[in-house]
Order: sequence, then C-alpha cells, then structure tokens
Amino acid sequence: MPDESVSTQNHRDRLLRLVKSLSPKVVTLVEQESNTNTAAFFPRFLETMDYYTAMFESIDVTLPREHKERINVEQHCLARDLVNIIACEGVERVERHELLGKWRSRFAMAGFTPYPLSSLVNGTIKKLLENYSDRYRLQEKDGALYLGWMNRDLVASCAWK
Repeated sequence: MPDESVSTQNHRDRLLRLVKSLSPKVVTLVEQESNTNTAAFFPRFLETMDYYTAMFESIDVTLPREHKERINVEQHCLARDLVNIIACEGVERVERHELLGKWRSRFAMAGFTPYPLSSLVNGTIKKLLENYSDRYRLQEKDGALYLGWMNRDLVASCAWK
C-alpha cells in the first residue's frame, strides 16, 4: 500500500483511521523490520541486501535447499519481494516496508494506544525457536516483539487498542 512518498493521498494513514473507526478490541501489526519505503535506490539496495541475507541464512539452517516448501517460499514470496524492492520505482514498487518506529507514529496519529503482548505467547515462541537454531532471537522491547537472526531484526510485532 503506497504512502505519502508516492502519492499525496496517504492510504496507510487513511486505512488506520478507518480501522480505528470500527472500534476494534485489538489490532495486531506484524511487519518486516526493514526500511525500504522511502529510501533512495542505493541505501534501499544496501538495506535490502542486509535484510534478505539474514533472511536466507536463517532459512538455510532450517530447511534443506531441495525442500519443496523452502523452494516455494523462496520463489513465490522472497524472490518476488526482492525484485520489486530493488527493480521498481514509484507506484510499480509495491513492497514498501517500514520500521516499527514509523508504524508507532502512524498508529498514535490514528488514535490507537499500545496494547500489552502476552508473556505466555512470547515464551512459547521462544521455546519453538530453540528447536530450529540458537541463532534465532526473540526480544521484547518497548512493548513490541522482535524476531531476529543473529544481530539483525527481521520482523516486529505489536498490538494496539
């Protein structure tokens, strides 16, 4: 979904205001922790390479290269996203990830307040990750949950009310 960097109409903020008007009990955000939205080409290229290197490394220790699910995810999700982020500009670039800090601002401007995450769920996820590799990390900070690979945050999740 494009934002103010592509069009004078900010669809992201408009959507959040619309969701708020529905009075939901809770809204959950799960987003890649990568800034590929407004960056110029070269910084976006470097950010994309750093992010997807960590992503592919994490997959590499989890699933064998010939595994059908891995091939499917790499071809139909990751490769498509990668090409779009690097090769496309303007409205053609639809993969526009924002860091959690930007999303926090958007949610606050739409009238949402942070909602605490469940420590039970966080503990369960941490235990599951231990089955795959000790290089995965799960960190709770500032009311959000970050899933990372070694020193790189990959995904951030948080809840809003």
